[in-house]
Amino acid sequence: MNFLVVLLLLSAVALFVTMPLRRRRIASREAAERIEAALSAVGELEAAKEAKYREIRDAELDHATGKLSDADHAVLDRALRREAIEILKALDRARERLDAEADAAEAEADAVALPLPEVNEAPQATTITHT
Repeated sequence: MNFLVVLLLLSAVALFVTMPLRRRRIASREAAERIEAALSAVGELEAAKEAKYREIRDAELDHATGKLSDADHAVLDRALRREAIEILKALDRARERLDAEADAAEAEADAVALPLPEVNEAPQATTITHT
């Protein structure tokens, strides 16, 4: 019976002592997940941007080769460029979010980090003279 009480008491102390370490691990995992989501959004928008640029180039090529009339090209070009602008705006917002998440994770890590001990300056060397 005493063994169980001691074991329970030691377990409680171990949980209490390791709480800051577990909290930091959870916080860093959550920050990593937020950064990963922001990176994924940026990657998807980069791919959408490149696809839209490809569509614009294809439309220009179709116009140059006579597959699209001037009127059709003008309508299609305006629509594609409007969509490209929206993608670029979304990409800027996603990059800002990624930067904010990275800054927040860094600040969170700094706040949870263990304080470094103060380092005193090294003692000055003294010379001993014999008289």
